[in-house]
Amino acid sequence: MGDVIGWKLDPIQRAELLRRFPPRWPDVVADHVTLQANAPHDAALPAATAGELVGRIDDGQGLQAMVVRIAGTTARPDGSVYHITWSLDRKRGRRAVESNQVLADHGWISLDEPIPLSLRPARF
Repeated sequence: MGDVIGWKLDPIQRAELLRRFPPRWPDVVADHVTLQANAPHDAALPAATAGELVGRIDDGQGLQAMVVRIAGTTARPDGSVYHITWSLDRKRGRRAVESNQVLADHGWISLDEPIPLSLRPARF
């Protein structure tokens, strides 16, 4: 199995965003944006170091995510949407990976204004 590559949120900015957008579900994630799951161990980290929070989704059934725009697009190379799984309810059986399907099935709601993000390329 490969690595996950993408970006980690700045911890200070993460705390500010969690205050601004309180998690709805008990298990808070809100720490990274995935570029590629199962990436080869030698895959290069992404070059971008900035993005924008542009949207949100809460399926009302235990999963909340925030949509991210990086380099002018919300579309990941695999066809899914750049996002941060914000919160979920593991007692309901929810998993962070489900954010991709929730976004595909339900779309997302745009924020009134994009919020700049400081991102750190990472392997996790």
